[in-house]
Amino acid sequence: MRLAPLFLLLAALVAAPVAPAYAQAQVLNVQDADIRAFIQDVSRTTGYTFVIDPRVKGTVSVSSSGALNRAELFEVFLSTLRANGFVATPTGSGAYRIEPAEGVARQAPAAGGQFATEVFRLRNIDAQSAAEVLKPLVGAQGQVLANPRGNTLVVADYADNLRRIRSIIAQIDVDRATTRAVTLRNTSAREVSSVLTTLMSTPGADGKPGRGPVQIIPVESSNSLLLRGDADAIVKLLPIIEDLDQRARATGSVKVIFLKNANAEQLLPVLQQLLGLPVSAPETSGGSGAAAQPVAAAPAQGGEGIRASIARFPGANALVINASPDTQTMLAEVIAQLDVRREQVLVEAIVVEVSDTAARELGVQFVLGGGSGDGAMPFSVTNYSNSAPNILALTGAIVGENSLPESSGSLAALREAALSSLLGATGLTTGVGGQLDSGALFGVIVNAVRRDSASRLLSTPSILTLNNQEASILVGQEVPITTGEVLGSANSNPFRTIQRQNVGIQLTVKPQINAGGGITLSIKQEVSSVAGAVTAASPELIFNKRQLETTVLVDDGAIVVLGGLLDENERISLERVPFLSDIPALGELFKSRARSGGRTNLMIFIRTRIIRGADDAQAVTAPRYDYLRRETGLTSANGGNALDAVVQDYLRTSPPVAPSAGSTMPAAQSGPPAAGGVPR
Repeated sequence: MRLAPLFLLLAALVAAPVAPAYAQAQVLNVQDADIRAFIQDVSRTTGYTFVIDPRVKGTVSVSSSGALNRAELFEVFLSTLRANGFVATPTGSGAYRIEPAEGVARQAPAAGGQFATEVFRLRNIDAQSAAEVLKPLVGAQGQVLANPRGNTLVVADYADNLRRIRSIIAQIDVDRATTRAVTLRNTSAREVSSVLTTLMSTPGADGKPGRGPVQIIPVESSNSLLLRGDADAIVKLLPIIEDLDQRARATGSVKVIFLKNANAEQLLPVLQQLLGLPVSAPETSGGSGAAAQPVAAAPAQGGEGIRASIARFPGANALVINASPDTQTMLAEVIAQLDVRREQVLVEAIVVEVSDTAARELGVQFVLGGGSGDGAMPFSVTNYSNSAPNILALTGAIVGENSLPESSGSLAALREAALSSLLGATGLTTGVGGQLDSGALFGVIVNAVRRDSASRLLSTPSILTLNNQEASILVGQEVPITTGEVLGSANSNPFRTIQRQNVGIQLTVKPQINAGGGITLSIKQEVSSVAGAVTAASPELIFNKRQLETTVLVDDGAIVVLGGLLDENERISLERVPFLSDIPALGELFKSRARSGGRTNLMIFIRTRIIRGADDAQAVTAPRYDYLRRETGLTSANGGNALDAVVQDYLRTSPPVAPSAGSTMPAAQSGPPAAGGVPR
């Protein structure tokens, strides 16, 4: 045991009040000595405790020209270890661990052997970057995990090494960036920010632009730049910013801005009102452009008046601004925010109407009268308004044929009335008539009718329009309607005034896309048709019209009902002869029954979809194009398609194809769509 000499040495130190042995200077002379024995000798001389790693093996040679004190001996000892590939690492309790120099950064002082886990919240550096720095400093059994969401580090290691890592994190998690605000006088902050960002970004290993050492943020409200980053890098950018701002002032007071999406004619009045200039009146076709005369507007902060004028060049959809640099910068910022691509809205309406009508009629009419002498009979007749033909009209025509001359106007009128009555007969009409020996006339007409009719109307008009832009579609006819007629004296100067009215399917919409994705829609839907003339003798027309006009809020891609009508009616009529119709069985000959009923079911639905880009437009166009090209009439026997031929040969392009992925539109619905706004 090597502990006995140590106890003896401690006892000697207590008994004799003399300086310790390791405080005396010694001459060091070691040749090819075992390194472990050398470490033990140094330990006895210096009084330090050493923990020797099992991998520490070999021999050392050290010699000194003179005597060395305790501190000098320890420094020579450390240099000797380093020369032989070993290192002495303090354990935190006054002892040292002797181990190979390779991987020493991963070895933690093992005092107490406590293993702990700690979470470090970073405030200025990225957690992933910090983890890459600390991984080589963590023990072999330790772990470093980065949490990007909370920007934290989770470190598990020996407690002593955690103290070292905590100290390292405190030194590297420091905000050394500087913030500087620069106000521009003559140019746009957004434009300068874009130029400087491109200037500082350098391609990385993957070929993509990297991030510069300074973050540049444009502040449009004050036309300023916020620079944040390394102080030296910011100082280098300041002369560039000042030079760009001065060059913008030297370019002159006239600036031409070419618009990319907005309409110059619509934007011009807005800018004129912004500057307090008189608003230009709308131009007539063929105009050369409207220009506002220079007019003094509100004074600037410096007290000087602002003189500005704005004109537009319709040939290139451009605006020409003549103003001071500050005013030009302000207008350029406004134009940049307004000159953006507008979203579009596809509005699809569905009109469904189903109606059924049923009618039944049964009636008996008779007439008896006339004759002479003893065989004369009083005139008696049964005639009902819900039966046709009219037996009185037929009887009058027969009597007129026998008693009136051929040239009589009354005879012609009686014949026309009888003919109209016969033409109005429907269903089964039978009868018998004649003349008795006494000359009396008699006749009987029996009519029975049953009518059933059903109709179905399904139309799907659709239209695509810009946001906040009214649009309409009409598929129908113009029907002439007489509004006035003058015959004149003896038809000397007759004339008739006619007004034409649209009849068909008409859709008028004005959508407004809201911030939450909903759409405020002002819509007018009309479906009209010609029902026919009022009467056979009158040429005036009756129109069937279904019209809806409202403003609704709908969600993108949703189907909602705008309105509807459920109508069911039934009419029963009975005409009879008093007393005679009450006779059992025989009384049916003195009655006429009619019964009719109708039912109408009308519903109007709407669907809106927002078109934000080219992919969305293709997503709604391709299914409709594909539906039309599958029509039998467009496909020939050899498999060719006439619609594809027109697109390829005349338009010189390929048929539309729906994007495979990335479209923001809802999935296309199955079934026949309404293509291009044409109702079915």
